[in-house]
Amino acid sequence: MTSNRQFRIAVTRDAIEAVAERAPGRVRLLTLEDGVDLRSVDFLIPSDGGVDVADEVPSLTGLSVLQTLSAGTDQLQDIVPEGVTLCSARGARDGPVAEWVVGALLGWTTGLLRSAHERRWDPDRRLDDLDGRTVMVLGMGSIGAAVRDRLRPFGTEVLGVASRARDGVHGVDELDRLLPTADAVVVLTPLSDTTRGLIGASELAAMRDGALLVNAGRGPVVDSDALLAEVSGPRLRAVLDVTDPEPLPDDHPLWTAPGVLSITPHMAGDSPLGEQRAAEFAGDQVARWCDGEPLHNIVTKEDG
Repeated sequence: MTSNRQFRIAVTRDAIEAVAERAPGRVRLLTLEDGVDLRSVDFLIPSDGGVDVADEVPSLTGLSVLQTLSAGTDQLQDIVPEGVTLCSARGARDGPVAEWVVGALLGWTTGLLRSAHERRWDPDRRLDDLDGRTVMVLGMGSIGAAVRDRLRPFGTEVLGVASRARDGVHGVDELDRLLPTADAVVVLTPLSDTTRGLIGASELAAMRDGALLVNAGRGPVVDSDALLAEVSGPRLRAVLDVTDPEPLPDDHPLWTAPGVLSITPHMAGDSPLGEQRAAEFAGDQVARWCDGEPLHNIVTKEDG
């Protein structure tokens, strides 16, 4: 998109410094929080997830690029006007999400999460090991690969599952067969028509007694009612970063269900380094676009 005119780039305040360091001098950077007429913007970088601009996006027919600061784009990809290029920040937050997942697994095996709830001295409580455990990772994209790599030193067997089978990764059509073999199931799949409710009552029932469900993908991938039924008793445990609904109301029964070890507020990728890398990536995207170079991480409707 080479041109001599000054491009208008609207960006959330948290990312504007990193974008400014990478964007060429001929752009005009506008801070979203200061109030911007988005109809006059060429390149839009909203807050993580894009919830701050979602109501306006369908009318932005003059926009050229919508660049998110998150890997997930499910809130935006069905409402982006024709002719607008939607890009994700896939890869920028892989590390912190993977570390959150490993932390959830270690909190489970070490008993740290359970002890934080029970708050009593119990000398009969015992540790478990990640060594020798089988962890299914449902959604073997870049974050799933980062989880696998971090679990290898623990001696953990990782069963990768994706939408279709490939070298070293099982297809989702094998889910029913694989679920009973896993000690923990980590959900990282994005939300789409095909993944909504993917982990429902029958899938949860297929998990072995005492297994752990970890969800760091999207809340609606797991049926909340079915999950609540399982974690209301002693059979399954869960650690959740995403829920359905979201935000989870203060009086929702998942908060107090005995099998829920921890719920965090959809923040697994929001470390300082993750946010910095996402903002830097967005700035690099601005530079590419201004110079007429191909953009990275383009999202199409078929990706959903």
